[in-house]
This record gives sequence, structure tokens and C-alpha cells, in this order.
Amino acid sequence: MPKPKGTVLCVEDEPEVIELIQVMLETAGYRVIGVLGGDEALQAMRRDRPDLVLLDLMMPGVDGWTVFKQMRADPELRDIPVVPVTAVDRHIDVVLALEVAGVDEYVTKPFGREELVASVEKVLRRRRNRED
Repeated sequence: MPKPKGTVLCVEDEPEVIELIQVMLETAGYRVIGVLGGDEALQAMRRDRPDLVLLDLMMPGVDGWTVFKQMRADPELRDIPVVPVTAVDRHIDVVLALEVAGVDEYVTKPFGREELVASVEKVLRRRRNRED
């Protein structure tokens, strides 16, 4: 079995979406760990040390924005790249908020395999280039 290209943590409130993302990214060579909701997200990040987090912004309970803020406030987690996943299709307030938060790549639902894989690879490539 080949070594995965990287580990992606998928934080989502819909199990079907986690399964879909797992299929899409695993067939592209990534290891995918899924967690339901924001409550488990930070624990999973510390435990599994993902290379990237796919983060649903709109979840009941602890939402993605809260998880994102907690990550950026935590020295142990702040450098993990985040690709927000949102059902809001490029509304200007969401785009501006993502830019202010320092996120320049995001995925809108519904998304296709190519779009998802391209976004993940773009962010991971950018991260590797900064580390070199």
C-alpha cells in the first residue's frame, strides 16, 4: 500500500458528506479522518496531527468559525492549513470574512471531486513550499 500524500481531517456535521469526502480524497491518495461537529475537532487535531483541515463553517453547536478561531489561538494548532467548506456560494460577506481570517482557499457545496482535490493539493503544495 503506497504512503498517503497527506492526512486530511474532515470536520463536518453530516456523516454522508464525510463519507463522500473520504471517497474523493482517498482515491486521490490521501488519508482522511472524519469527525462529526466542532466539539471533536480540536481533540482530533491534537491526536491525529493532520496536514490539512477541511472545516464546515455552518454546523450546529460549535460551528466552524469557532473551531477556526480556537485553532488560530492555539500555538500547537495554528499552523495547520484550513480549507473552509461552506454552503454559502461566494457571498461577499463570507469571502471578505475568509480573507480577513487569512484563508485564501475554500470549497463551496456542492463540490466535485476535481475541485476538492485541486483545493487540497494547492494548499498543501503552498505549505510545502513555505517549509522548504
